Amino acid sequence: MSEYQSDLLNLLSGRGYIHQLTDAGALDALAVKQVVPGYIGFDATAPSLHVGSLVQIMMLRRLQQAGHKPIALMGGGTTKVGDPSGKDESRQMLTSETIDQNIASIRTVFERLLTFGDGPTDAIMVNNDDWLSQLGYIELLREVGPHFTINRMLSFDSVRLRLDREQPLTFLEFNYMILQAYDFRELALHYGCRLQMGGSDQWGNIVNGIELTRRMDGKEVYGLTTPLLTTADGAKMGKTAAGAVWLNEAQLPAYDFWQYWRNTDDRDVGRFLRLFTDIPLDEIARLEQLQGSEINAAKTILANAVTALVRGEDAAKASEQTAAQTFSGGGLGADLPVLEVPTEGIRLGAACTALGFTASNGEAKRKIAEGAVKIDDVVADDAGLLIEVPAGTERKLSLGKKKHAILRGI
Repeated sequence: MSEYQSDLLNLLSGRGYIHQLTDAGALDALAVKQVVPGYIGFDATAPSLHVGSLVQIMMLRRLQQAGHKPIALMGGGTTKVGDPSGKDESRQMLTSETIDQNIASIRTVFERLLTFGDGPTDAIMVNNDDWLSQLGYIELLREVGPHFTINRMLSFDSVRLRLDREQPLTFLEFNYMILQAYDFRELALHYGCRLQMGGSDQWGNIVNGIELTRRMDGKEVYGLTTPLLTTADGAKMGKTAAGAVWLNEAQLPAYDFWQYWRNTDDRDVGRFLRLFTDIPLDEIARLEQLQGSEINAAKTILANAVTALVRGEDAAKASEQTAAQTFSGGGLGADLPVLEVPTEGIRLGAACTALGFTASNGEAKRKIAEGAVKIDDVVADDAGLLIEVPAGTERKLSLGKKKHAILRGI
């Protein structure tokens, strides 16, 4: 017997999205009775979100799959303030023009994963700058300020951790939780929104919004958070030695995105298939039982499925073909990252770092000394080796079995 009555909560629970829920029974009953508009907020600090945000986008997709209405809230207003959650430093100030450009770029990924339109379960994207920028400061303080106590605001992890580390928390950032709470109230009033979802670090902010909406308007709204998403080895999702795993093509080539999923730890394959693909649960149960080298087939299925969702079917097929050509020995796949090498050549250690294979020249020297680096499938053990690539020709540079790139002479 299923834990919930509604398709929505059964779907979210079955695929591992639920960590905390406010009044699960009431939300479950509401989701049986009517279409539930639900939202997640995304700040627009860069032209792309990264893999750490993908679980949230997938939750909006699940909401729509279960017959409800996703609201993607872009933080055009809150990006001007900065969310202190999980941050040790203040965020750089962005211009309104840059924020608008970032939102337009980010929307392209949402359009692959959600169906937008005017229907009752069609997704909409809204920008909180539309109302936050219209608020008069004194009016906001008078209307919303009495519902927040400094004592409670200081108790939230996003604030307390920054203070405990003696890292500066600006008054601007301190206001973020008030503005986020106001967003939930605004969406409830004007879009009928009844549910806010987010990562576990957003629990305090979500509860603030629920309480503010109840106190000011008498409306019952709900919150749901996902578990903290880390890989099996404890690393934060979406971070690699080479940097963030961006969702947009302009920030990260499709092959590198595909390869990130293909390199998934064996222990994470089943969980990631549930969270990040539409593959049926019974098929996932079969795939995660695979052992030894067979688990690699499941990793390829994972990489193909996620890449097809986020980048498109063509990108997934091209990436798999590139991997097959590269790993079959000697092949140079068309989608591999490329480093252009000038006539005078480039030192081996510098090439590894320039490609993002290593985070520093020091790390490059260590990897090269360990025999982990190959040029055209032959081990190269001198970091100072000058690699020369005649114009119009290509060579392959590899670190271990999973990182490959093309050195192209210019």
